[in-house]
Amino acid sequence: MADRDKAIPRTRLNRDRVLRAAIALADEVGIDSLSMRNLAQRLDVVPMALYKHVANKDELLDGMVDVLVAEIGPPDSGLDWKPAVRGRILAARRALQRHVWAARVIEARPAPTPAVRAYLDSMIGMFRAGGLSIDLTHHVMHALGSRVLGFTQELFDSSPSLDPQTQSAALQDMSSTYPHIVAIASRADHDEQSVVGPGCDDQFEFEFALDLLLDGFERLWRQGWSSTDPAHNAKAAAIER
Repeated sequence: MADRDKAIPRTRLNRDRVLRAAIALADEVGIDSLSMRNLAQRLDVVPMALYKHVANKDELLDGMVDVLVAEIGPPDSGLDWKPAVRGRILAARRALQRHVWAARVIEARPAPTPAVRAYLDSMIGMFRAGGLSIDLTHHVMHALGSRVLGFTQELFDSSPSLDPQTQSAALQDMSSTYPHIVAIASRADHDEQSVVGPGCDDQFEFEFALDLLLDGFERLWRQGWSSTDPAHNAKAAAIER
């Protein structure tokens, strides 16, 4: 009886504990290997116990996304809109980099989760507080796309899986048909100690594109740009011709 009284009580199962355990498990085994069964094993409960807190696998994934988005944190209210937006997006990127599966899950959800909606609403509010019009902010959000959540689909794979000799031979075979792609893929104009390195550095490329976009947004804002401006429409018509 005395030994039983000294036993450490089992931590009570709740939704937050389920979601955080699921995130930890996905970090370890990958999102494709995450199941309700192995999550129950991780928590030392029967699988049915999980369904008191998440109705199904989809609700589990939605909840995991919301926990991750909460890791991003609030914007820095002491900064002007452009550095504040930049810092928030890079904070989002750091959060997603801690969980390499997260971007794919966010993309695959049929609709934004409540936390994602709140995050996007907050980002829009940052642009509006900086003085950008509803019209410009609308186009800004389209231009940023998934980058506003800290990830983007890359055109070039910066982590080649082939050994250097095989990769070189493959590029040689492609060179006559796709010379410009090969020129980009095989470039090595940076030394090993540079920020970018010999090839693509995902973080550098992400920040490079983000800064280009933010600088462009700021220029349009200072110009008082509007999509309904006749001058803008005339330029668009000239480009189409």
